[in-house]
Amino acid sequence: MPLQIRFVTSAKRHSDLPPTPCEVAFVGRSNVGKSSLINALANQRQLARVSNTPGRTQLINLFTLPGGGTLVDLPGYGYAKVPGRERATWQAMIEGYLLEREGLEVVFVLVDGEIGPTKLDVQMLNWLSASVVPHTIVATKLDKVRSSKRDTRKRDLAAGCGLEIGDIIWVSASKGTGIEQLQKHIESLLNP
Repeated sequence: MPLQIRFVTSAKRHSDLPPTPCEVAFVGRSNVGKSSLINALANQRQLARVSNTPGRTQLINLFTLPGGGTLVDLPGYGYAKVPGRERATWQAMIEGYLLEREGLEVVFVLVDGEIGPTKLDVQMLNWLSASVVPHTIVATKLDKVRSSKRDTRKRDLAAGCGLEIGDIIWVSASKGTGIEQLQKHIESLLNP
């Protein structure tokens, strides 16, 4: 059953967002598929803006669910086709949100399942752990990994993130694989 997600607002600072009783956030490299995943979770095509150009998400985007919980799409880290001075503001925006947002239950760190964790992904995971921010890894683009290589890819990705294979949620926004599992997990966090 798709999540009933509705766009609420965008902001440059977490302090400009409305308060929420509980929230989950999505973070990951530019072009890892955050917006596509949010659209798949809601079973809507244009809820979150999707682009082939890295760096389209440039603000903190807040979505609400019927029970009052919220979901946040954060700007991607890494390469983006935007001016360097603009990209430089994103780190402070993301860190401020992750460290200071009241009601944040968990951060879903999206890692490209086809290529595995990059140096930037590992830095983000280490930073979240050091900052004691609860997080779960979601490996995207499962459909891009050949079926003959999936077991090896899952093992390598988990090892690269310092986790066990079962600790990672694998999804494909385009094929719908793993979407229902992630929907149920989000609902359990936002509607305990």
